[in-house]
Amino acid sequence: MSTTLIAVVFALVLGHLAPGFAAAVRGHALYADWLRWLAARMRVRPAFWRGRGGVLLAVLPPVLLVALVQFGLRTPLAGVLGLLFALLALFWAWGPRDLDADVAAVVDAGDGAARRAAAARLAPACAGESAEPGLLVEGVFAGALRRWFGVLAWFMVLGPAGAVLYRLAALSAEAEAADALPEGTRAGARDLFALLNWPVAQAMTFSLALVGNFDTVLGAWRERGGASLRLDHAFLGAAARASVRSEVAEEAQEFIDEGVAPGNAWAKLGELPELRDAMSLVWRILLLWLAILALFVVAGWVS
Repeated sequence: MSTTLIAVVFALVLGHLAPGFAAAVRGHALYADWLRWLAARMRVRPAFWRGRGGVLLAVLPPVLLVALVQFGLRTPLAGVLGLLFALLALFWAWGPRDLDADVAAVVDAGDGAARRAAAARLAPACAGESAEPGLLVEGVFAGALRRWFGVLAWFMVLGPAGAVLYRLAALSAEAEAADALPEGTRAGARDLFALLNWPVAQAMTFSLALVGNFDTVLGAWRERGGASLRLDHAFLGAAARASVRSEVAEEAQEFIDEGVAPGNAWAKLGELPELRDAMSLVWRILLLWLAILALFVVAGWVS
C-alpha cells in the first residue's frame, strides 16, 4: 500500500512539473510497433487471431514480462529496485496527458473552434460541433477513469502488471495503433477494456456519492442501470452530470441568498462552472482513495 501511495504522488507531481518528459515516456510507440508486427505475422493464422480472443496474443506477452520482473523484485534485497520499477510502471501507464491541463484548455479557449478542439482532446465523445456542459462533464469523468482511476485501481490489485494491463487494453481498444488489428481482435480489446473499467467505474460512483450528494448520485446510478451487470459505465457519466448539476445549483443559490439577482448569480459562477466542479469532484475522489490508502499504510505500521 505504501508503494501505491508513493507511486501515485510521484506520477501526479512529475506529470505536472515535467509534462514534456511525461509525454515522451508515455508515447506508447513501442506497443504500437508490437501490434503492427504481430498483425503482419498473424496473417497466416487467422482463426484465433481474428476472433475476440486474439487480443490476448497482443496484451499478455508484455504483461507477463512485467509480471515476471515484478515477481523477481519481491525479495527484501530488491526492495528499492522493486519500488523504482513500480514507480516507472505506474508513471508510464498514467495519463497519457494531464487531465487538469486538458480541462483548463477547454475553459480558457478563446473561441468556439478552439473550444471544440480542446474538448476533443479532453474526450473523443466531446469532438462534436457543440459540446454542451453535460457532455463535457461526462468527458471529465471518462478521462479520469481512463487516465487515473483505472490505472490506479488495477495497480492496487495486481501491482505494476495491473497498471500495464489496463493501459495496453486501452491502447488496443481505442488508440490509433489499434487500427492495425483485425476488427474481431479489436472488438475483443473493447470487451477486455470494458471488463477492466466496470468495477472501477462502480468504485468511482460510490466514491462520488460519498464526496458529493449521496441521494442524487444514487438515483442517477440506479436510473442508468448501475445495478445491472452490463459491461458499460454509462451510470458514471449520469451520476457525474447529476452531482455537478446539484453542486452548481447550490452555489448559485448561495449567491441568491446573499441578495444577488438570480440572473447575476449564475453569471458570477463564471464560464463553464460545470467543468470546474467536475474537476473538483474528480480531485475529491482521488483524495478519498489516497486517504484510504494512507489509513492502510498507517494501520500496517501500527500492527
